[in-house]
Amino acid sequence: MSPSEAVTMQLGSLSVTINRKAIKNLHISVLPPEGAVRVSAPEHLSDNAIRRAIVPRIPWIKKQQRSFLDQPRQSEREMVSGESHYLLGKRYRLAVIERRGRHEIHISGKSKLELRVNPGTSHEGRLRVLEDWYRQILKTEVSQVLPYWLGVMELEGCDWRIKRMKTMWGSCNAAARRIWLNLELAQKPPECLEYILVHELVHLFERHHNDRFRALMDKYLPDWRERRDLLNKSPLANAEWRY
Repeated sequence: MSPSEAVTMQLGSLSVTINRKAIKNLHISVLPPEGAVRVSAPEHLSDNAIRRAIVPRIPWIKKQQRSFLDQPRQSEREMVSGESHYLLGKRYRLAVIERRGRHEIHISGKSKLELRVNPGTSHEGRLRVLEDWYRQILKTEVSQVLPYWLGVMELEGCDWRIKRMKTMWGSCNAAARRIWLNLELAQKPPECLEYILVHELVHLFERHHNDRFRALMDKYLPDWRERRDLLNKSPLANAEWRY
């Protein structure tokens, strides 16, 4: 297997994706929303050595997978009046209002989300309006929070972008000094967004989730574990509407 080629290893009922990389240590990740298992392994490790490293961690892997399965999940997004949607951790009831004019979303009162669209707008069109609105909300939130953390961490700056992501809340390209944020963070509490933002900024100092990484997280955001747990307990998007 070449270093860049991913393969699947089966350990009983457990399916594991193996990626060999130019790294020193083996890393095991259990990814939301369904608990997929990914292993990054040094290029020189044999399949048997990787298998021996994974087997003792199977109880931990199963525990992580159960935690994902136990998370509350949103019902399928039909984009009709009465269903629930989230914004910055708060639940809203959707009210679809068909009228002629520009597509818009407004918050009405304390718990109503008004989606104003032209008559006959399709399900996909309504979703697109909501997604664009989430993107603008998230951009505003990041623009307000990021300068503070760049100052605290004494970073000159970095590029950041938003996109749909299937298995991660965020990612960092340290070489390009660029971080990516999952669009779904617009639905989560602000403290969860801040946790992911700090998490990815710390990767500019330390690439791996090792002791140094955790020490830096403790330094900059002492309650990061509580924020992580809050994020992990938040409702996941339905399988047909996840990022």
